[in-house]
Amino acid sequence: MDTHAGEPTLKPYHRHHHDHHDLQPPTSVKASDALPLPLYLTNGLFFGLFFSVAYFLLHRWREKIRNSTPLHIITFPEIAGIVCLAASFIYLLGFFGIGVVQSFISRGSNDSWDVEEDNNVMIKKNGGGCTPAESLACTLAPVSRERVVAPTIQEPFLSDDDEEVIKGVVSGTIPSYSLESKLGDCKRAAAIRREALQRMTGRSMEGLPLEGFDYESILGQCCEMPVGFVQIPVGIAGPLLLNGTEYMVPMATTEGCLVASTNRGCKAIYISGGASSMLLKDAMTRAPVVRLGTAKRAAELKFFVEDPANFDTLSVAFNRSSRFGRLQNIKCAVAGKNLYMRFSCSTGDAMGMNMVSKGVQNVLDYLQTDFPDMDIIGISGNFCSDKKPAAVNWIEGRGKSVVCEAIIKEEVVQKVLKTNIDTLVELNMLKNLAGSAMAGALGGFNAHASNIVTAVYIATGQDPAQNVESSHCITMMEAVNNGKDLHISVTMPSIEVGTVGGGTQLASQSACLNLLGVKGASKDSPGSNSRLLAAIVAGSVLAGELSLMSAIAAGQLVKSHMKYNRSSKDVSKIAS
Repeated sequence: MDTHAGEPTLKPYHRHHHDHHDLQPPTSVKASDALPLPLYLTNGLFFGLFFSVAYFLLHRWREKIRNSTPLHIITFPEIAGIVCLAASFIYLLGFFGIGVVQSFISRGSNDSWDVEEDNNVMIKKNGGGCTPAESLACTLAPVSRERVVAPTIQEPFLSDDDEEVIKGVVSGTIPSYSLESKLGDCKRAAAIRREALQRMTGRSMEGLPLEGFDYESILGQCCEMPVGFVQIPVGIAGPLLLNGTEYMVPMATTEGCLVASTNRGCKAIYISGGASSMLLKDAMTRAPVVRLGTAKRAAELKFFVEDPANFDTLSVAFNRSSRFGRLQNIKCAVAGKNLYMRFSCSTGDAMGMNMVSKGVQNVLDYLQTDFPDMDIIGISGNFCSDKKPAAVNWIEGRGKSVVCEAIIKEEVVQKVLKTNIDTLVELNMLKNLAGSAMAGALGGFNAHASNIVTAVYIATGQDPAQNVESSHCITMMEAVNNGKDLHISVTMPSIEVGTVGGGTQLASQSACLNLLGVKGASKDSPGSNSRLLAAIVAGSVLAGELSLMSAIAAGQLVKSHMKYNRSSKDVSKIAS
């Protein structure tokens, strides 16, 4: 193990029965703890005593019968033998019933964990009388605040070895980022880093959970130097009836009303016969920037790259980076001596940024043979464009380009959405279209697409930062069927999602993907799972747009937020 000069020696961590880092509940008292010898020796002693004494007594009684000696006349050895036989019999009987004995002993020594379990049982008994039809009402019923107790998050126990390492991290002799590799235990590294952070800052991290997370699963791919994890509640909207199939949509959010509103939109769509979606385009992009000696040379490279006669050659170089990445086209833009080449390719079920980058690097290496004066400034020149609002994504698309539509019946608009078609159409024109244009919006011709996109992204392990371009959306509403029905659509040109890689492999996010039926890569049709996920995102946005616009049209927005998006807790007491 490599250590820096002056660093404390870091001992590998091995899990054993008394693992202080696992924070197991304290074990209850066992009956065997009262024995002076180990249990196996005690058992062997009493087994031997029982059979030897029984043999001794039977042998003596047989001799008495032969000699016609009365059996009630017993000697001192026989009395001792009877006592030993009775004692060993009682012990063996107790041994086979030790579970019963232990239960009586542990019942008299309840600790905080036992009390908590008893309370949970009490709560289940008191609140478990809801029928399935009443379950929703039960979950929404007011809860007495006197019974609501915030969960206590216990800090991990730290051993003497951990204390030595913590002091090394605080003093700077042990780099915090190296704990996982040096200790060989990701959870222990997180606990030590957390304690060192509290000591260095002088601020408590109580409330940020540490236990209950698989830190091995994020090593080297999801998060560096972890000290815990943030809890975000996940709600379910649905069923969303999309292309004839029902989906229950998971949404991770801390914004009240969001899930409820999207759920209402799903209901309106469902009653009206469902929504339909179409995939317009599927291509992830990466755009390197290169510099040449002159603007003329930059233009020559542009013509060479965009020449259809050279596409097959460039495709061979690009495609060898992955069995799923396939080059579709290259579009270039010149700025003086600089050339921006926007590569578009399919990426299977992965979101595909790394896949595209590797393919682009292969093409750049190939181009330098014919253009030795080409200087590669950066693998990404922002002409992609990733995690930034950009017109190129709004116009050309990035990731999955999807359009989703539904026809909402007039009766549904009135009874479920509590408004009317003419009001919705007018509001959409003045708010989502004209209002967004007045604001100079770029891809923001919608009510709140980013709300739904981000909530679904977090729940399913997508990159939340890509909600910037993934939320590009234009919402259209129009009266159809002689003004009796409402046609609503959302067009989203750059939904960037994947069902493999990154955060999708984490347990919670993987469970949400599984709920939607898009977990992992599709073996039958590579890319179909990620395309379906993009369609579900668009369908969820459609439901969210429909419900929020209806709430605004009916004047219910402020009222609903005041009812469901405001905490009734006394903040002053919490702060104190």
